[in-house]
Amino acid sequence: MRDRIEKLKQFLEQSPDDCFLKHALALEHIKDGDDTAAKILFEANLLYDPTYIATYYHLGKLLERVGAQSDAIQIYERGMKAAKDARDMHSYNELQGVYEDLVY
Repeated sequence: MRDRIEKLKQFLEQSPDDCFLKHALALEHIKDGDDTAAKILFEANLLYDPTYIATYYHLGKLLERVGAQSDAIQIYERGMKAAKDARDMHSYNELQGVYEDLVY
């Protein structure tokens, strides 16, 4: 796992604004038990590119896991709006499902 994290960090040095790389690195940090590092990367993705829809789902799940339900709800709501704006109904439905599971 550490090898993948290091490799992704090397790739990010060459392409620091690559949302896919940041997202992949965040997922590796989650697997490694480092939610803080993952949260920082997910939030950086949303600041840089709020249309990177996949980040909303995974950041929301992370926030739920650490007990920040109201923050997760806000992330899911933002993600549903971004997915709807992008006409990405698959992602919208996934976000709506986790949102409803949390809210209702």
